[in-house]
Amino acid sequence: MGERVHNRQRWREGPVGRAVMALPAGVVGLAVLGTVFVVLPGVVVDHDLAGASVAPQERLKAVNDVRTTLLQVIGGLVVLFGAYATWRQLRVSQDGLRATQEGYVTDRFSRAVDQLGSDKLDVRVGGLHALWRVAEQSARDREAVISIQAAYLRTHLPWPPIGPEAPAADMPINDIAPLEARAADSQVALTGLGVLCQTREQSWVNLSATDLRRADCDGLWLPEVNLDRSCMEAAGLYRANLTQASLVSVNLRHADLKTAILRQSRCALADVRGARLVETDLRDADFTEADLREANLRKADGRGAIFRRADLRLADLRGTDLSTADLRQARLTGARASGHTRWPSDFDHTAAGVVVTEDPGPEPPPLLQPPGMTAQHPPLSSMP
Repeated sequence: MGERVHNRQRWREGPVGRAVMALPAGVVGLAVLGTVFVVLPGVVVDHDLAGASVAPQERLKAVNDVRTTLLQVIGGLVVLFGAYATWRQLRVSQDGLRATQEGYVTDRFSRAVDQLGSDKLDVRVGGLHALWRVAEQSARDREAVISIQAAYLRTHLPWPPIGPEAPAADMPINDIAPLEARAADSQVALTGLGVLCQTREQSWVNLSATDLRRADCDGLWLPEVNLDRSCMEAAGLYRANLTQASLVSVNLRHADLKTAILRQSRCALADVRGARLVETDLRDADFTEADLREANLRKADGRGAIFRRADLRLADLRGTDLSTADLRQARLTGARASGHTRWPSDFDHTAAGVVVTEDPGPEPPPLLQPPGMTAQHPPLSSMP
């Protein structure tokens, strides 16, 4: 009995059995097609005629017209079904391609992070560039890459500096090499972070207590970046965007901030002595108790800025717009101003000790230093 059942199963699975089993389905299909194209057109025509008598030729023509219409409808359904099947296949292919790409990006991300722990400088630089490339190609990984770059800077360039290779905290700035020369990997991380921050979504990036002396930040976007207690002495910040950045107690001595944007930034207690803030946007910035002695603020826009108890002695304020600035208890003895300097309506700059001199005229174009070269900064007369 079991052998008979087994033979019957084998016969059904064979080519002859499959053909025989398919006969009922084929018969049903032919019956449906016959009904649709042979019987249904005549029924439709007879229903429309409602018993009226017509010539056989006219009835045949009407039946053929119905058949033609049915063929067109069925052809349209076939085309729609084919289009749907193609769309589904395309979606499946796209999902597969996306999964493959995500796996490839994840693999590149992991290998790049592993490179950051290498003892070789060129391997670390390559890993940072690889992370930068991943962030540009994958929006999902951009925030993670920015966080890794910020953490890399905080751990490799802490302030105060530690380790035998880091320049001492009290070393004269003219004796310190540019960041690109003394820590090329950190400069790459800083540049990548400043580029990726243009399209970031998170609110704050933490770079507090970081040693960025002589760092190249020209043109970088660092809005809403926390740089509190960092040392950015002699850093290049030409045309940098520091909107709403936190620069509390930061060291910006001799920094080049020409045409930078510090709008709504917090610079309280900052050391900005000798810094170059020519044509800088300082609107609504907070410089409470900041030290701006000998700073060059020519033609800066300081409307709405807070300089309460700030030290502006010997600062260059020629052409600066301070028309709505808060200068309460600010020290201005020896500061230079010109006829183009705009003061608050209730402020007596003469009584504050401001010296009025000639306007210097247009500012010369910036002279960008070649990589690896340093500008020599004269000692500040306000240094202890």
